Amino acid sequence: VQLQASGGGVVQAGGSLRLSCEASGRTFSMYGAGWFRQAPGKEREFVATISGNGRIASYAASVKGRFTISRDNAKNTVFLQMNSLKPEDTAVYYCATGPTSAAVTDEYSYLYWGQGTLVTVSS
Repeated sequence: VQLQASGGGVVQAGGSLRLSCEASGRTFSMYGAGWFRQAPGKEREFVATISGNGRIASYAASVKGRFTISRDNAKNTVFLQMNSLKPEDTAVYYCATGPTSAAVTDEYSYLYWGQGTLVTVSS
């Protein structure tokens, strides 16, 4: 499975962005998927995850209520809708998937990773 993340950019605080992560391969709908982010000088951290069938989602406390993860298995794509963005949301955002169908928060449980897309939130 190969993942291609897109949708990053520069936005003012309070604004919105929608990230997309398109996967190759027919097995994508079998896998849970997650979004992680890494800010400059910090370790990568969990943002959101969704199960393979899209019925279960989980969020980091810092983004809950502002971000929404979703997926369209017909298009092999997982999304991250980010609203009410804050400067502290500035980071490179990575998508990940496989090898289970569960919604997993642990980055070490993921097998496939995208290349990352940069989100910059200005104050």
